[in-house]
Amino acid sequence: MVEQKNSYSYEDLLACAHGKLFGEGNARLPLPPMLMIDRIVKIVADGGKYGKGEIEAELDIKPNLWFFPCHFENDPIMPGCLGLDGMWQLIGFFLGWTKAPGRGRALSVGEVKFSNMVTPTAQKITYKIDIKKLLLRKFGIAIADGTMFIDGKPAYECKDMRVGVFPDGLAPAAA
Repeated sequence: MVEQKNSYSYEDLLACAHGKLFGEGNARLPLPPMLMIDRIVKIVADGGKYGKGEIEAELDIKPNLWFFPCHFENDPIMPGCLGLDGMWQLIGFFLGWTKAPGRGRALSVGEVKFSNMVTPTAQKITYKIDIKKLLLRKFGIAIADGTMFIDGKPAYECKDMRVGVFPDGLAPAAA
């Protein structure tokens, strides 16, 4: 496990995806193309709207991203579920960053509101995650609110996103 930092490069995120950041059997990010983050620009344990943690991250939009040609032909937009997944990825990363042991699993989301779409002409997605509650017992669970911005304008708002990390044998059956 490497030293806890307050920002992470793309190379760091790939190390996490390969199990080298938080240790084997612990939280991992997915590999590209499912990795929906290029860098984490800020991660702190005591910031954010609720004072329990905050994450800010970015994804550079390139017109040749894998999902544009297939979603939809002649009307390319990023699937909304990928933006939501990017936020879940960050919450799972936060749990690994807090040294909570186990493999990460998205558990639920309370509310999702889409107000804008990511098109190939966009430049950058910015994610802002505010941790509301952090439970660290035999397993870890984080509950957070998140906003995804497209070129600085709010696009997706999520409330009560839940992600857990579970040591082997403790993961919920549906995960």
